[in-house]
Amino acid sequence: MLSINQFDYTLPPSLISHAPLTKRTASRLLSLDRTSKKITHHHFSDLAALLQPGDVLIRNETKVIPARLFGQRKSGKKIELLLISPVDDSGFKWKCLTKPGLNQNEKILFNSEIEAMNTSPKESYVKEVEFGCSKTELRAFIVKNGHTPLPPYISNQSNELLLRKQYQTTYAKHEGSVAAPTAGLHFTKELDKELALREISILPITLHVGLGTFAPLRETAFAEKQLHTEWFSVSDMTAQQINQAKQEKRRIIAVGTTSARTLESCTNSKGLIEPKTSETALFIFPPYKFRSVDGLITNFHLPKSSLLTLVSAFVSAPNTPENFTSFNESLIGKSYQTAISEQYRFYSFGDAMLIT
Repeated sequence: MLSINQFDYTLPPSLISHAPLTKRTASRLLSLDRTSKKITHHHFSDLAALLQPGDVLIRNETKVIPARLFGQRKSGKKIELLLISPVDDSGFKWKCLTKPGLNQNEKILFNSEIEAMNTSPKESYVKEVEFGCSKTELRAFIVKNGHTPLPPYISNQSNELLLRKQYQTTYAKHEGSVAAPTAGLHFTKELDKELALREISILPITLHVGLGTFAPLRETAFAEKQLHTEWFSVSDMTAQQINQAKQEKRRIIAVGTTSARTLESCTNSKGLIEPKTSETALFIFPPYKFRSVDGLITNFHLPKSSLLTLVSAFVSAPNTPENFTSFNESLIGKSYQTAISEQYRFYSFGDAMLIT
């Protein structure tokens, strides 16, 4: 049985990127060939030249919501809520993380406009909080008063309007995520045009990033073989075009771990993508056989995270001849060490990898 400690590595704090570059495509891009084990260094603006005509990029069109809300208890003490996902279609009851915790049936006040109540037991890690307003009123309140849910390891003093732009892909369409699909932050409309000229297709999927992507990895996850669920959708059009590309032996390249997780969650026993709108709890770790994804564009991830286990699986058996023993001894771990030596920028606002 694997352990969280097998997915650890040491990162100098100075390499954590706390803000994006002004030009998105100026980020560096480490290219790793899983067959030759060759590592080369580029910039994201080189992506079109590094890919092959006919390649198909799969991008997550989810949109980050300003999911951090600050309120207070009736005692006057401050409390922070991180909205995770709606409990149901009503839109006024949400799964949340709270800091500090809340007692069951305890109320939270947000200025004089909105109040909410925790309906879950105090010991619950994820709270169900019911807002005393309509779905429309709550959405307007979130847009006006919410804060961008930057990860806790990022210290960024930019104003809220700028952060909302920085921590969002240029192609985001569907609201629902509490974290950005960060591999997509490097794309621009100009780069999209270059990709099209090189006959590289781009197809959309949606996965709303929630606890399944960013929550701390639990030791028991390896036995349970699942994470917290996340909502996703793959349209008929996207499924048909991916399946046609696979028949034509064209490469399917996932932009980000969320896109990879989505594709793997709706691949049937014949290796074909099924159009689907559902939830996934899929936890990918070695030795997992990828059925749909031939390449991956991804950022550099935190130690002991489900994102790190996914990329570790992609670069080890049965997807390559290399059996996984530990992250640091693996090809992906050695790639990370090269990135550290070369002073790459890490995490959400950092540089990227292309793995083929």
